[in-house]
Amino acid sequence: MARPNGTVPGWLRFLRERVPVNVEVFEELSKEPIPQHMKNWWYCLGGTPLMLLAIQVVTGILLTFYYRPTAEGAWESVRVLGEEVPLGWWIRSVHRWAANLMIVAVVLHMIRVFFTGAYRKPRELNWVVGVGLLGVTLGFAFTGYALVYDQLSYWAATVGTNLAAQVPLVGAWAASLLRGGEEVGPSTLTRFFVFHVGALPTLVVVLLGLHVFLLRIHGVMELDAPAEVQERPLTVEEDREGKRRFDPNRFFAFFPDHVTTELIVGLFLLTLVTMLAIVFPAHLGPPADPEETPLHIKPEWYFFPVFRWLKLVPLWAGLAGTFLAGLALVFWPFLDGAWRARKPRSEAAMVVGSVSFLLVLGLLVWEALS
Repeated sequence: MARPNGTVPGWLRFLRERVPVNVEVFEELSKEPIPQHMKNWWYCLGGTPLMLLAIQVVTGILLTFYYRPTAEGAWESVRVLGEEVPLGWWIRSVHRWAANLMIVAVVLHMIRVFFTGAYRKPRELNWVVGVGLLGVTLGFAFTGYALVYDQLSYWAATVGTNLAAQVPLVGAWAASLLRGGEEVGPSTLTRFFVFHVGALPTLVVVLLGLHVFLLRIHGVMELDAPAEVQERPLTVEEDREGKRRFDPNRFFAFFPDHVTTELIVGLFLLTLVTMLAIVFPAHLGPPADPEETPLHIKPEWYFFPVFRWLKLVPLWAGLAGTFLAGLALVFWPFLDGAWRARKPRSEAAMVVGSVSFLLVLGLLVWEALS
């Protein structure tokens, strides 16, 4: 920015001297080539969890102004938020719905990546990081739900930590770490609060940074490109003047095209979360009572498939099956790669993915209707 006489304003000169940033670097990043299929919103679900996470960060900070992570004050502080603090009920409801939608968005994004084969070489490690982000997201949901400290959340935390204790070798240690003792109590609430606002946010920032770093290195997979093109990073050519260019029939620019799409998705999410918070505000049950077990204890909906699975089989088999399924999910790109090395034209991944999806969905609906 320069004045008509060609001089640079003092404030801009001040910033340039103290923050000597090369603007051309940001201009180059803004020209990052994005494959044409990413113009469809269902292919660019990766940014959706990030937006929902931002909503949770803002609303979560506001909630901590009033929340007290003690056995005596937790439930009462949530009640005060819902009944006495202006718009407290709305902030809590937005936080809750953003958490639920974030789980949905992460799962849908992973489904899209799976069925388009975007986890294959050289992007296997990014899939592993994505599975880690799913685990952290579920950890956020579990610890946040327990912080309400009403009857259902207290006993859900009790059941969850008891199940963790049954895991061979590390189960007793993990349960003790979560509970801070032999059973769920005041120490558990404090530890869940530390996990929810300290440990898990730190972990999600690290994983997101690694996820974006790997994505930036390899680029977004071009859906209709041949395998040899998919297995190398997206590049742009240099013209005679040294400027970056790419085929507009195959790619479009990150800015402003892709950024505009993400902004539209973000505005839609804000509208949706607000409407859900108003129509279906967050519920608060009676205070936690360790002496009175509710007749029907159920976790939140995102744990329904595992909960129903554990009802159908012996506990040891249920835990073993859940562990093996999680292990297969983490290392799936390498299992698939080994299989495709033997049978390159095999579509076994589509069969495994479809059966797994229908099985998980069936268990979820079954538990929801029971």
